Amino acid sequence: MNPVLLSYGSLAGAIVCEVAGTAFLQQSAQFTRPVPTAAMVGLYVVSFYLLSQALKGMPLGIAYAMWGGLGIILTAIISVTLFKQTLDMPALIGIGMIVAGVVVMNTFSSAVAHG
Repeated sequence: MNPVLLSYGSLAGAIVCEVAGTAFLQQSAQFTRPVPTAAMVGLYVVSFYLLSQALKGMPLGIAYAMWGGLGIILTAIISVTLFKQTLDMPALIGIGMIVAGVVVMNTFSSAVAHG
């Protein structure tokens, strides 16, 4: 299989696990609820493992920027839809800037592997 595709697939899995782990962090009630706490820990471990696999085919700085940036965006979406939290205009502008940064990096950076 294409190593670039494997790296991006591993990174996508890492992002999804990190976001799900963060959602369980919210539900853990500061580690007082054992099931959400265990789910959070397990998802974070899987996320870091998948991130380490993504690093086989892409530079650390690029992988971490995408992992962090896309994780922030998805976590914000979950906080609004699942937890009914609100985002004000500065928060939305900041998230938009993160989206723009990820797009610019993936479109124009020679450091990003393109399959």
